[in-house]
Amino acid sequence: MLCETPGNTLKARVSGRYKCQTQDSLLSDDVSLIFSSGQLILQAPHSVFEELFPRPKLEVTPPQPMEGGSANLSCQTRLPLERPDALLSFIFFRDRGVMLSNWSRSPELQITAIWREDSGSYWCAAAAGVPSIRKHSLPMQVHVQGVSVSAVLLETQPQGGQVLAGERLVLVCSVAEGTGDTTFFWHREDTGESVGSKRQRSRRAELEIPAVGESHAGRYYCTADNGHGLARSGALNVTVTVPASRPVLTLRTPRTRAVVGDVVELRCEAQRGSPPIQYRFYHEDVTLGSRSAPSGGGASFNLSLTPERSGNYACEADNGLGAQRSEVVTLSVTVPASRPVLTLRAPRAQAFPGDVVELRCEAQSGSPPILYWFYHEDVTLGSSSAPSGGGASFNLSLTPERSGNYACEADNGLGAQRSEAVPLSISGLTGSRSGSVATGVAGGLLSMVGLVVLAQLLYYRLPRRAGGRPTSDPSRSPSDSDPQEPTYYNVPGWMELQPVYSNVNPKGGDVVYSEVRTIQEGNRHAAASNSALRLLQTYLPSHGPATSQQRLSRPQGSSVIYSQVKVAPLPASAAPRS
Repeated sequence: MLCETPGNTLKARVSGRYKCQTQDSLLSDDVSLIFSSGQLILQAPHSVFEELFPRPKLEVTPPQPMEGGSANLSCQTRLPLERPDALLSFIFFRDRGVMLSNWSRSPELQITAIWREDSGSYWCAAAAGVPSIRKHSLPMQVHVQGVSVSAVLLETQPQGGQVLAGERLVLVCSVAEGTGDTTFFWHREDTGESVGSKRQRSRRAELEIPAVGESHAGRYYCTADNGHGLARSGALNVTVTVPASRPVLTLRTPRTRAVVGDVVELRCEAQRGSPPIQYRFYHEDVTLGSRSAPSGGGASFNLSLTPERSGNYACEADNGLGAQRSEVVTLSVTVPASRPVLTLRAPRAQAFPGDVVELRCEAQSGSPPILYWFYHEDVTLGSSSAPSGGGASFNLSLTPERSGNYACEADNGLGAQRSEAVPLSISGLTGSRSGSVATGVAGGLLSMVGLVVLAQLLYYRLPRRAGGRPTSDPSRSPSDSDPQEPTYYNVPGWMELQPVYSNVNPKGGDVVYSEVRTIQEGNRHAAASNSALRLLQTYLPSHGPATSQQRLSRPQGSSVIYSQVKVAPLPASAAPRS
């Protein structure tokens, strides 16, 4: 460098190659100067020494562009009228030689988006023909104006801030105005914590939550700051909708056992689920009713119990995201035992000592197990259980003392119920004797006529003593007869107009026959006939052989007809006499 001058001219006196440069420009092309001592007269047109084009001037539109907006740079110069054929090229620079474009025939350059960091010194250059003649504009300071953020808005995707648990949630923060790089922040209003941030050259930013949980529910807001001031959005409520979980059904009864008439509370509750929740109650898959829980939690349904309410119960919880059914809960409704009915079952129409009577007690309704108690004149005889319900029996061997009133009670733990009293009358004979009597009734009826004829024959065939009375073999007595065959004998002694009783076959076991005979002297044929009839119409004592006094005191109206009457063979001495 030879020298530096304040102007744009320099006087050179030494031959050589010369270049020039302004403060903010590049070196010019070199010029070769040769100084000679010879005399020389130059003759040339004046235009040869004129300037080809003036120094270019840079213009920026707008002079103070807004950040994010566009700016137009123009390199202004002109060609002389004498040289309209000259071609100019242009180039633009920023700061210290940062090229904004290449050489171009266009004197303009458009910057579509200019930012705050683009502020600085701008200049341009113009060249004619080959760049042997180049001129630079003076530098120009460009200050990019920034715009503070405003009208910050928070939105969600999906819209409305309601999202299903497990789904994707996007929080969108945007500004209506604002230039440059903006930092976005997202916050929870209820807790004050920051949930995310982003910095970008945009008026809109998104924060994504891939899978939303119940803990993400709450109020959110966002802020934006581009260095010119911070702005905040309004708060937005984010609702995380949780499907109802499988509910739990609970049956609440006023006592340990559910009894007919009780009011049972059916409580259905889902542990999780966004409100409102609709609960439906079922008995054997038949809808009983429904209840709503506007604020979540559970719901109850009251049910009055009847015997038909036993069975399986369930409930459903539905908050619009799919119904969930509970597990089945079984309820057994206990029915109190009804008033039982007592039935006495004897082996025959008339009960006798020794018979076994079945006491049958049964309640028509009542939940098992049922315990039955049996009573005779309010004295406990015993008990019998019906584990599966129904009735129960109690067998009782009869004695004469068992006559009286019988009753029973049914108890299944909900209060005993007593039946009505049933009277039982026991006859004097034992059951085996009455059985033989009952068996012989039909045969005796059929044999009545034959026995009358038999009595007539016996009268004529029996031997007679003086006085006309028949005799008997003293060697035979009722005690000597066959114990298995009841045998009747004539009584040797006669009492005047009095019935004579004699037990025949006293050793014959259970069957005892009595013979009654009334003799009138005036008519022996009639006596024989009456003897046979009295034999068929004889009072049967209740207990063993009767004494003479007892025989005389028996009522004449009591009669029993006997069968199996047999005439014993007579000894030869007793054969009828001619």
